[in-house]
Amino acid sequence: MIDLQESRRKIDEIDKKIVELFEIRMQIAKEIAEYKLSVGKPIYDAAREEEKLAALTALTDNEFNKRAIVDLFKQIMSLSRRLQYVHLADNSGIQLAPVEAIAVSRDTKVAYFGETGSYTEQAMMEYFSTEVTAIAMQSFEDVMKAVKEGRALYGVLPIENSSTGTLSDIFDLLAEYDIYIIGEQLIKIEHSLWGLPGAEFSDIKVVHSHRQGLLQCSNFLKQHPDIEQAESGSTAGCARLILEKQDKSHAAIASRRAGEVYGLKLLKEAIHDEDHNSTRFIIITGEKIYLKGAKRTSICFELPHKSGSLYHMLSHFIYNNINMTRIESRPIAGKAFAYRFFVDIVGALDWPEVKNALHCIREEALAMKILGCFAPAAE
Repeated sequence: MIDLQESRRKIDEIDKKIVELFEIRMQIAKEIAEYKLSVGKPIYDAAREEEKLAALTALTDNEFNKRAIVDLFKQIMSLSRRLQYVHLADNSGIQLAPVEAIAVSRDTKVAYFGETGSYTEQAMMEYFSTEVTAIAMQSFEDVMKAVKEGRALYGVLPIENSSTGTLSDIFDLLAEYDIYIIGEQLIKIEHSLWGLPGAEFSDIKVVHSHRQGLLQCSNFLKQHPDIEQAESGSTAGCARLILEKQDKSHAAIASRRAGEVYGLKLLKEAIHDEDHNSTRFIIITGEKIYLKGAKRTSICFELPHKSGSLYHMLSHFIYNNINMTRIESRPIAGKAFAYRFFVDIVGALDWPEVKNALHCIREEALAMKILGCFAPAAE
């Protein structure tokens, strides 16, 4: 039988020596950072780390210990890099500048998805709280292009619904275009069924709406399987379509405002699945700015397809005590089984801990992009 207390004493002595050696190692890592800074060398050297891990695992014949040594020293090397990044303090990748406020007037051009009466138009009106020159667009990408090309200073797009989740198309466009999120607006979604004046619900054979509108009213539509579903443009655009078709057998799922704008008849009110149905909209701009006081940062990054790469990337948030509020993955076009990750974190670009985390990710990811810094709509 072993002496438990004596064994614990020995472990305490070993742990004390490990801490002492760890501190010595970190001091040397700091000195290496200063040298790399002086000669312009990068901190992260993947080949050197792989060579180091191979040499360390060769020191034991125990297979369990080999795997454990890899895990242990990957963590130690990651901690060393973080310390080195602090001393380099290179934040050149953070190119957005803080501003006190955004100037908006009647002449300010704002592109939005949909048309008069759409929920996106409502989000635009509520966010800017003043009259602007609104430009209706027929697709999400049209909004992006208008902002990128300078035809609009700002754009408004839906990005997430409380019942159907995120709109993946928007994430892909954010990664593709040199556009930044500067704000958010939350809108309560209340869908109703609208038909031509004189039409009755029993007349309806086809219902038109945006894909999200159909999804958000799926329970109602399941109760009426005889009604054909027609996916079209925006919900407001579908309301206008009903007026243009002049066919009493066609109806649209749209907002009350859209139905009233186009002079339609309310056939069924509040047909959405959830009572607390809301959509989050983003305000985008081509200007490299963010509002002072913003406390949410959005980024995307690409990683090598190997074990542990996402874990090590997210550990930069943990180490800097940063709360991550969202993570989404999207396949990268043209790259089989390669994914891009979209992450929202609590913190502004000028927070030291955010600067450090983003610097670490920028150095170690295959690619990283800051998507914006903004105040969440819920705050």
